[in-house]
Amino acid sequence: MADTVGRRYELRDEIGSGGMGTVWRAFDVVLDREVAVKRINPRAIGSGEAVQELAKRFQREARVTARILHHGVPQVYDAGLDSGVAELYLVMELVHGVPLRAFIDRQVALPVSWAAAFGAQIATVLSHAHAVPVVHRDLKPENVLVTHDGAAKVLDFGIAAVLRPDAARLTATGAPMGTSLYMSPEQIRGRQVTPHSDLYALGCVLYELVSGYPVFGGDTDIDRWNRHLDAAPVPLQEVCEDVPAELDHLVLELLAKAPTERPADAAEVYERLLPLLPTLGSTPEASGAGSSGMPDPTLVFRRPNAPGSRPDSGPVFERASAAESAAAALVVPRTTLRESMEDAVIRANVLLEEERFLQAAEVLDAAIEPAGNVLGAENPQVLQLRLRRAAILVVAGEYRLARPEFDALADAFARTKGPGSGDAVECVRQSAYCRAEMGQVDEALLRFRDVLDRISSERGDGTDTALEVRRNIGELQAARNDMDEAERTLRALHDDLMLVKGSDNEDTRYVAELLERLRPVNPG
Repeated sequence: MADTVGRRYELRDEIGSGGMGTVWRAFDVVLDREVAVKRINPRAIGSGEAVQELAKRFQREARVTARILHHGVPQVYDAGLDSGVAELYLVMELVHGVPLRAFIDRQVALPVSWAAAFGAQIATVLSHAHAVPVVHRDLKPENVLVTHDGAAKVLDFGIAAVLRPDAARLTATGAPMGTSLYMSPEQIRGRQVTPHSDLYALGCVLYELVSGYPVFGGDTDIDRWNRHLDAAPVPLQEVCEDVPAELDHLVLELLAKAPTERPADAAEVYERLLPLLPTLGSTPEASGAGSSGMPDPTLVFRRPNAPGSRPDSGPVFERASAAESAAAALVVPRTTLRESMEDAVIRANVLLEEERFLQAAEVLDAAIEPAGNVLGAENPQVLQLRLRRAAILVVAGEYRLARPEFDALADAFARTKGPGSGDAVECVRQSAYCRAEMGQVDEALLRFRDVLDRISSERGDGTDTALEVRRNIGELQAARNDMDEAERTLRALHDDLMLVKGSDNEDTRYVAELLERLRPVNPG
């Protein structure tokens, strides 16, 4: 059984570790969603005053990070002390993405527009944080994740300090805080850290994004610290080709030794990067990292607030023939695989009873892939697992995830059991329902009519399923404003319901109400 933190967060996978502790992918069993949980055991770092000091810093982290209200900072959901194990924990939004470090390549130059887009996004986050006021103190490529749509998320404001008189006492450790490749001269000297210290780190990050190399190298931290203190950075135009002068000047100003010689604030950095960004509606650059399949950071500027990408409509697994699947089922004896499939169904049922729908779907998903690889994607037992998972996604309201799987399942059942089989027809019906919920009215109507044709040819239009599909069709016709068609459909349905179920039946009364609403209101 998974470890649980705070009586509601089930830990799944460790996804990171650092000075403050470990970070886990977890499930919030109350709200049925994935979260990130940062946990630390105070006893692991000593006792007495050391524990109290760490507890204060950790609690401050939760309060401070929660006050940075910007989509570029993961949301904080919860924080507390798990008294059972004397462990502090912080619950945050789980971010899926690629580390910014993956975009730094010494062989392939990053397009200038990409570097500028990253810089502008980070500057925006810093402007919101500095207004709190919060200084990050450890900005580096490892602390920035890039989501699939190119949005930058700045992580780990955990060692940030509120700019108040007691901040130094909470963060003082006797050694510089930060990472030597990106530390400002004032941090290295142990002097007052301000928002300008983050701007220096941003200059280091931009320099490395453009050139592929850190602004100051060295074999040891001391070597790097000394260069940050005394060495002049080599201008980017002397290191790389085609670097605009305005970007070179901005980076050199960000890397000024004295904080007062750097740009006034993060907002100024953003404004100076704007001319280097692509214009609204422009096409992406197809050079360097832009052709490597990595998330494009210019997308948020070229197409702000664009719709999300459409889900893949293909099947989850490579298709195997029905004969291959049946043969595989015959030669595979009762094994650990079959037991794991049964166990997945049992565990999913328990989660369903607790209304933890996404976790139930995840449990089945973990069993489906290995089962499909061994038995074939269209093995009857694998198909039933996939069908159950897709149905759970519908209950959870995850129509965009369920729809392509129902499409794939409808094809699979049509091949293995026939297009008129109950499973094939049900998958088409559920696919239509998902489309209706997603607002794809015309596509939903086509599929509901297909379902009705299949049902009617086999069993007639008076079965419960046929009656429900006819109501769905009438409602969608009304949604398209085809009122005459909707009234004809629903009128015929109401007549049949009166015959089959009677006037007092709930379904009959509901269709009567639909018909009433179709009639225009008399202004008199």
